[in-house]
Amino acid sequence: MKRKCVVPELTFVLLYVSDPKASAEFYSRLLKREAALDRLPTFADLPLHDGAKLGLRLETNVKPPARAVAGGSEIMFKIADTQTLLAAYADCTERGVPIAQTPAEMNFGLTFVALDPDGHRLRLYAPKAS
Repeated sequence: MKRKCVVPELTFVLLYVSDPKASAEFYSRLLKREAALDRLPTFADLPLHDGAKLGLRLETNVKPPARAVAGGSEIMFKIADTQTLLAAYADCTERGVPIAQTPAEMNFGLTFVALDPDGHRLRLYAPKAS
């Protein structure tokens, strides 16, 4: 008898942060989504796509404790077009958001990398026109 492979549903991407409220404000502005702050001061979350959420957990409250290093991975966000991507880049630079990579053309499209308040890498990109 063949076993059926169960594909789990993605519900959360969790980031361990030093200040969930500050991170929620940062991501709310970046993603243009309202953060749920009802569980502060240890946790906040924002809707992403198809029911999945971005969770922002107080790093000192993680059980079991984790050894996470910000900047060791990326979260990638698709932007509708080049003009919107460049507007997002301008908004980030005007607000003093640290930029790890200025807008650059890559094999998948125009992209830049911003850093959140804890140093997590956020790659925004506008896909190449097909």
